[in-house]
Amino acid sequence: MTPPAIIIRDETLADAAIITEVTIAAFQTLEISNHTEQFIIQALRSAQALTLSLVAEVNGSVVGHLAFSPVTLSDETPNWYGLGPVSVLPNYQRRGIGKALIEEGLSRLKNLNAQGCCLVGHPDYYRKFGFRNVPGLLYPGIPPEFFFALSFNGQFPQGEVIFHKAFQADGE
Repeated sequence: MTPPAIIIRDETLADAAIITEVTIAAFQTLEISNHTEQFIIQALRSAQALTLSLVAEVNGSVVGHLAFSPVTLSDETPNWYGLGPVSVLPNYQRRGIGKALIEEGLSRLKNLNAQGCCLVGHPDYYRKFGFRNVPGLLYPGIPPEFFFALSFNGQFPQGEVIFHKAFQADGE
């Protein structure tokens, strides 16, 4: 059976509520989650800090979402971004939707002259996209084996990464 076509597109204003629903559902059973991902996306959107916000559609319904936002580096390297959250509805996981979102997002990020991207995530998943643990590049409070970076020009910054303050959003 041929899998349904996945359409990746920019989010629209009309997508905000469904993105929240998809995000809540995607992270609901993850033990490593603080279950604040939907608040992070809303805070990034409110701060106009969503550099890229993409949705995945299958059969006309939004089933996935991915966000990129700027990060600050202690060594002042410019044009680096954070990837996340990435959300796919549980019934659509393991069908290539997250992969399609990430690949399209990274391609678009490169076209924006980004120098690289970093994230906190599962080691087995993100390595297949070229992300790696980088000695000397740290995200305080996160074990190094869960912090990844991907350089688009072969050079990695050194020091601490600071994600947008929206990543502290908890719905309060």
